[in-house]
Amino acid sequence: MIGSTKPLAAPLHPPYPSGRRLAPPSCAPDSSPALTPAVERPGQSQSDGAPPPPRPDEVASSLALRASPQLNRWSRSRALRSNRRPGLESALSSSSAASVTKTSRPEDAAVAVEDGEDDDVCVETDAAGGKAIYIVSDGTGWTAEHSVNAALGQFEHCFVDRGCAVNTHLFSMIDNMDRLLEVIKQAAKEGALVLYTLADPSMAESTKKACDFWGVPSTDVLRPTVEAIASHMGVAPSGIPRSSPSRQGQLTEDYFRRIDAIDFTIKQDDGALPQNLNRADIVLVGVSRTGKTPLSIYLAQKGYKVANVPVVMGVDLPKTLFEINQDKVFGLTINPVVLQAIRKTRAKALGFGDGYQSNYAEMDHVRQELLHANQIFAQHPMWPVIAVTGRAIEETAAVVVRILQDRIQKYSMPRI
Repeated sequence: MIGSTKPLAAPLHPPYPSGRRLAPPSCAPDSSPALTPAVERPGQSQSDGAPPPPRPDEVASSLALRASPQLNRWSRSRALRSNRRPGLESALSSSSAASVTKTSRPEDAAVAVEDGEDDDVCVETDAAGGKAIYIVSDGTGWTAEHSVNAALGQFEHCFVDRGCAVNTHLFSMIDNMDRLLEVIKQAAKEGALVLYTLADPSMAESTKKACDFWGVPSTDVLRPTVEAIASHMGVAPSGIPRSSPSRQGQLTEDYFRRIDAIDFTIKQDDGALPQNLNRADIVLVGVSRTGKTPLSIYLAQKGYKVANVPVVMGVDLPKTLFEINQDKVFGLTINPVVLQAIRKTRAKALGFGDGYQSNYAEMDHVRQELLHANQIFAQHPMWPVIAVTGRAIEETAAVVVRILQDRIQKYSMPRI
C-alpha cells in the first residue's frame, strides 16, 4: 500500500501505547491527509474489545465471492509476491459513495486474478490483523520496495497457510527532516518496522537516531551495499540522492532507448504489424490472457523492444514469426483452471453477463486452446515455454531476460 505524509500540527513526543491505523489516500473516503484515523464500523467505539459479529448478508456476500481453495491460495500468493494485498471487495451502497473494507483473515479474501489489468483491491486491515512495514526513500522508493517484496517472498508459507498479514506503506521523496520525523513518529504509534534507502549519510544517521529514540525497529537497506562497493572500488560515494536537482536534467542514451522500446512495444501489441517482428528483441507467443501485454510493457520499461503474438485456433500465425531469429521467441502457457477464472473476470469487466453467448471462458474451449498452443510449441523446440501460473510479472520477466542473455552470450551464467 502506498502512503504519503503531510505536516502534522501536533509536536513530536514519544509514542503512545497504541495508535490508530494509517488510512492511505487511495482508500480514504475524502481528500484528507494520509495520516488520518481509519474508518470505524458502525456501532463500534474505540473502546470496544472486539468487532461486532458479521451480519448474515455480509457472510453471504463473502461466501458468494469465494472461489476454490486451490485458486484462492494461488491468487493470494501471486498478489503478495506482486506487493498487492488480497482483500474482499465490498459493494458500495447508495448511502455511502466510498468505504474502507476491513478484514483480519486473508482466507476470507475474494479472488483477484487478472493479468495486470484489474483494479487494485483497496482493503484496510484491523490493527490486530497485520504488521506494518514503512518503506522510506528519498527517491521513488523502487529499490526499497522491490527489496522488501523479495524478502516477503520468503514468508509466503505464512501468508497463505497461516493467515499472517503484513501491510506495506511506501513513503517516497522524503527529502527533509521534518517529513522524515513525521513518518517515524507515525511508525512509532503504529508499531511499524521502518526500512529506508536514504543516500544522504546525515539523513540516514538521523533516521537511525530517531528510530532508536522512539523505539522503532529499523534497517538501512542501502547503506551496507554502498559501503561494500565503496570499499571494493576505493572511491567514496557521493551521498547525493537520485532525485536531487543536481542530478537531474541529463537525458542519457539509456533513457531514450527505453522510450523507443516502449513506443515500439505499444505499436506491436496483440499481433499488430507482424512485418516488424524482425526489429523486436523479444517476441512473446501465447493464448489470450496469459499476460503477454503486461509482460511486454514491463520488459519495454527495461529497454527491450517486445512484440506479442496471440495464438488463436483457426487463425494462422504470421509467417514472419518463423522467419526471424528463433532465439528471441518465447512461449507462454498457464493452468487451464486459472486461465478460465481470468477470462471470466475479464468478460465481466467488459460488461458481458451470464446471457452472453461465447465459449471464450468455457473450460472445454480453454483446454483446446492451450492444447493447440502446446502443439505449436512442440513443433518449435527452440522456443522456451514459460508457465506463468503463480508467477508475478517480474518473475516471468526475469526468466525471459536470463534465457535471452544466455543465448546472446552463448554460455550459461552461474545460477545463484
